[in-house]
Amino acid sequence: LRKLRAKAAPKLSEMVRRNLRDLGFKQSQFEARLSEAQIPRPSGFDTVELLFSPNPGEPLKPMRAIASSGEISRLMLAIKSALAAQDEVPLLVFDEIDANVGGEIAHAVGARMLELAKRHQVLCITHLPPVAAAATSQFVVTKEVRSGRTFTQLREVTGKGRREEIARMLGGKSEEA
Repeated sequence: LRKLRAKAAPKLSEMVRRNLRDLGFKQSQFEARLSEAQIPRPSGFDTVELLFSPNPGEPLKPMRAIASSGEISRLMLAIKSALAAQDEVPLLVFDEIDANVGGEIAHAVGARMLELAKRHQVLCITHLPPVAAAATSQFVVTKEVRSGRTFTQLREVTGKGRREEIARMLGGKSEEA
C-alpha cells in the first residue's frame, strides 16, 4: 500500500498543480506529502499532509494552516477535479465552492465545473453569474414567510427567464447586465 501511495502522490500533486493554474494560481505550489505514521491506523501506516504555497518564493506549508477561504474553495475544486478523473462517483455537490472569487477566476471556476460535468453529474450552489451561466440547467431557490413559517421553493429557469436571472445576479435587469 505504501508503494502505491508513494507512486500516486506525485501524480496527484501534479494534477492539482495543473488545475490550480487553470483556477488563477499561476505560480502556486502544491504537494501531497506522505510520511510514516507513528502507530498503525485502519487506513495504513501512512499519513498525508496537503502542502500549499499560493505565492512564488514562499515555502510549502500545511494547507489547513495558511489557505484563505477563497483559496480553500479553489484548492478543493482543484483536488476534486483531479480525483474525479480517477473515481466513479456519479454525483459531485459543490456548495458555494466559488466563495470569495470573482471576475476572471469566476469564469475559470465555471469552465472547470463544465469540464467536470462531462463525466459526472454536478450540482453547484452559486451566487456568481459566470458559474451559473456555464451550467446546462439552472434553478432558483427562494424563501417566503407565510403565517410565521419559512417555506423554500425551487424552480427551474430557462430561456428568457434564465437570461433575466443571470442579469439579476449581475446586479439588475438592465440591458447592460
